[in-house]
Amino acid sequence: MEDIQISTLLLLMFFGFLAAFIDSVVGGGGLISIPALLFSGLSPSAAIATNKLASSMGSLTSTIAFIRSGKVDFKLVSKLFPLIFIGSLLGAWIVNFVSPELLKPMILVLLIAIAIYTFFKKDWGQNSTYHTLTWQKAALFAFAIFAIGFYDGFLGAGTGSFILFAFLMIGFDFLHSAGNAKFLNFGSNLAALIMFIFLDTVSFSYGIPMGISMIAGALAGSKFAIKKGVAYVRVLFIIVTVILIMKNILDYLMGG
Repeated sequence: MEDIQISTLLLLMFFGFLAAFIDSVVGGGGLISIPALLFSGLSPSAAIATNKLASSMGSLTSTIAFIRSGKVDFKLVSKLFPLIFIGSLLGAWIVNFVSPELLKPMILVLLIAIAIYTFFKKDWGQNSTYHTLTWQKAALFAFAIFAIGFYDGFLGAGTGSFILFAFLMIGFDFLHSAGNAKFLNFGSNLAALIMFIFLDTVSFSYGIPMGISMIAGALAGSKFAIKKGVAYVRVLFIIVTVILIMKNILDYLMGG
């Protein structure tokens, strides 16, 4: 039994590193880490909750790396942090009463629209054109961040991609959008984690070792993205979005 537990932990740490490497830039790491946690024998609810513990450790690491490289607009994201935190907290609570399956058709349509828009706008996000927003646009953007936070606590898949896309829409380039997105994604992860701990659904024995490997993966992934630049982030963003679309279609065809 001891050997099985050790081999399971090693497997989780391997996939945790891989998930965090990708997630540190454009999100989507849950596509790798959650199936690995399910394979370890955890229930779906425990796997999602435990993934929040591990991914919070990884997202904090990549956030620090992006801040140190100057790729985070700290003045802006610090104002948005409470919105995404409260939204995620609310979503994690409501998911106990309402099935997340209700959101999946809408999420699939949004992901397809994002993929098409990003693919055909070749020069989009190459250079930052962000300027101070009008109060109407600022209010709309703030609501979008709150809604994404709610989604992260409620369902979660592709949250990093949605936040990154939101920052692209207001004029940030891909690299700064990724840095801002990781800062806020850490906030939504942390809020959902607090709620899952309160509900006693987190497996710390699996989550902490996986989280440690995610710290290493997030550090490697964020440094690689910063070194490679905007073009790399754009390609990775499109790839992860397409994979998310395929996963959602497969879930729909197989009845969730």
